[in-house]
Amino acid sequence: MTLQTSAAIDLLDLVARVDDLAGANVQTVGDLMLDRFIYGHVERISPEGPIPVLKIDRQVSMLGGSGNVLRNLAAVGASTQFVAVVGDDSIGQEVCKLVEVETGEASHDLVIEPGRQTTVKERFVASNQQLLRADREMSASLKAETCNAIVAKIERSAPQAPVLILSDYGKGVLTPATLEKIIQAGLDAGCHIIADPKGRDYSIYRGVSIVTPNRRELHEATGMSVDGDDAVVAACQHLIKTCGLKGVLATRSEEGMTLVTEDGLVEHLDAEAREVFDVSGAGDTVVAVLGAALAAGMDLTQAAWLANVAAGIVVGKTGTAVAYGSEIRQALLARNGLSSQGKIAELETVVHRVGQWRRAGYKIGFTNGSFDLLHPGHISSLQQSKSACDRLIVGLNTDASVKRYKGESRPIQNETARATVLAALEIVDQVVLFDDDTPLSLIEAILPDVLVKGADYTVDQVVGGDVVINNGGKVILANIEDGFSTTNTVARINNGKP
Repeated sequence: MTLQTSAAIDLLDLVARVDDLAGANVQTVGDLMLDRFIYGHVERISPEGPIPVLKIDRQVSMLGGSGNVLRNLAAVGASTQFVAVVGDDSIGQEVCKLVEVETGEASHDLVIEPGRQTTVKERFVASNQQLLRADREMSASLKAETCNAIVAKIERSAPQAPVLILSDYGKGVLTPATLEKIIQAGLDAGCHIIADPKGRDYSIYRGVSIVTPNRRELHEATGMSVDGDDAVVAACQHLIKTCGLKGVLATRSEEGMTLVTEDGLVEHLDAEAREVFDVSGAGDTVVAVLGAALAAGMDLTQAAWLANVAAGIVVGKTGTAVAYGSEIRQALLARNGLSSQGKIAELETVVHRVGQWRRAGYKIGFTNGSFDLLHPGHISSLQQSKSACDRLIVGLNTDASVKRYKGESRPIQNETARATVLAALEIVDQVVLFDDDTPLSLIEAILPDVLVKGADYTVDQVVGGDVVINNGGKVILANIEDGFSTTNTVARINNGKP
């Protein structure tokens, strides 16, 4: 499959495509492990030696290694065929259950090797600072029958996904011999192949579309300087030429990322300006979002942009974190100074986005009004609406629509101002204007799972209520906050009263 690239990025277009990640199909194979974070606080030094005593408060277990790639794919709504190896121990059983939680189905593509220790990394943390990491793992090679089972699963499922991610942590799954067979299967199926590499010899990844080394790994693999843009580009080009790679996406911490391809494309992507708390798993986020974007049909430059933004999000969190689609969208909008404008859209765009949300399993809510001079009563109604759904769409009367039922003196604020105020609210996910007297056409197009209107109506009086109910949804009547009314507020102002 040929990688297509673009010379420039339209950030607003990219924002509109973030929801395309939901439903993207990606295949992942690599080293699966358990990440366990043991949190506590230190109050004293041990009398047995100059070491802190950690008083444990809680612990959190989550998928690590290729499992963290799976978690990041799930966070943006992508689906995956997930191939990995675990032992037949208690840690392996715990990992299997976590995989099932992430995929929503039995972990049927996990290969269980009897007698093998499932890798677990335990991190002891106090005040957001790691004190110690303890690893339990088996360094022995996988059995031949295990390797054959992995390859067979990839050969069978590679044609079903446009992207194949190789998550190599050097724990024995992706040996050179196994890699050669897996890469060939991906190439035969026409997949984009993304490798998160390990070690110094990148020739074992020959034929892949993109490798994603960090700055240290790039230096170790080439023996070249990686100080400055020109040096990084030269090192990437060296890898491409000597190892038979189609491209390199080098992650450079505070300096962002550099994308270099065999056909001469060079793109430097600036890092998000944010405080870094923890870089654990950021590389997993990069390959997951890059892979989901390519699977969704984006070009390589667009995919790299999204991966860069997602990486900036996760390093601002603690632990092995993920980046959600909503976070990526808001970060892109913030870069363009339009953190709320992406929420205001035409009906066609909203219907497309609703389809994406539904594929990701989200419950869609709808409410409507003129929302002129936003007051606490409006906020209460919107909060009640959002509490009943995952994604809230607000239908907003245009100026002409408001004038027809409230008179020529209304609205006080024009439709652009009213839409901007609503979009700035975190509880509102989408704003769409309508010019009709009622929002019936919007409701028929969107078919929300939940329709919310004020309790001054009855269910049979709610416009579109029958449409929603007949479609399997429900109508909710929100409590009305007494004492708040835009009409009364305007009357008091006109009468010179506070």
